[in-house]
Amino acid sequence: MKALLIVDVQIDFLPGGALAVPGGDSIIPIINSLQPQFDLVVATQDWHPREHKSFASNHKGRKAFEQIILNGLTQTLWPDHCVQGTPGAEFSPELHTNKIEAIFRKGTDIEIDSYSGFYDNGRRKSTGLAAYLNGKGVSQVYVTGLCGDICVHYTAMDSLKEGFDTFIIEDGTCPLVAGDFEQTKQEFTVAGGQIVNSASLILAK
Repeated sequence: MKALLIVDVQIDFLPGGALAVPGGDSIIPIINSLQPQFDLVVATQDWHPREHKSFASNHKGRKAFEQIILNGLTQTLWPDHCVQGTPGAEFSPELHTNKIEAIFRKGTDIEIDSYSGFYDNGRRKSTGLAAYLNGKGVSQVYVTGLCGDICVHYTAMDSLKEGFDTFIIEDGTCPLVAGDFEQTKQEFTVAGGQIVNSASLILAK
């Protein structure tokens, strides 16, 4: 079975949001058009406590995008974003959600960030996503969403590690930093992943 995995298409990552991905809203129509092509659609949702230690505001004298060591891991400090229960944490109202069968929330532990939809950044705790996909008989995972060079990348890399044939739908994602996306795409393909375009999937259906 093939699954479409929609990563963090949330208001705070869209233009005007707290941690906006340039052009992030442009991928939503593509993701909507892809959903009917898949037997299973699941999504991830960044869902941070307000006191989350990845937020620069929770480190006196620190600014957003500085790096620190947090519990033994390199941590970029971010603007406050996707705070639990706030409008910015909600999915875009333009995103079709009726076909989404399950939502996996990440970044809920105050002490550690979670870019991947499968594990936190230290791989200390699982979100349960891999077990869910395995339970559904999924063999192929197609990853879309925000942002291409961070959460989409780490999610796709963990998908490979979990044994799924994994694809990033290039026009169904958008990077925070375009140059970083070129590097992460290379890392992904070297690890065995594939980059595809939405048109090929729609035509193949």
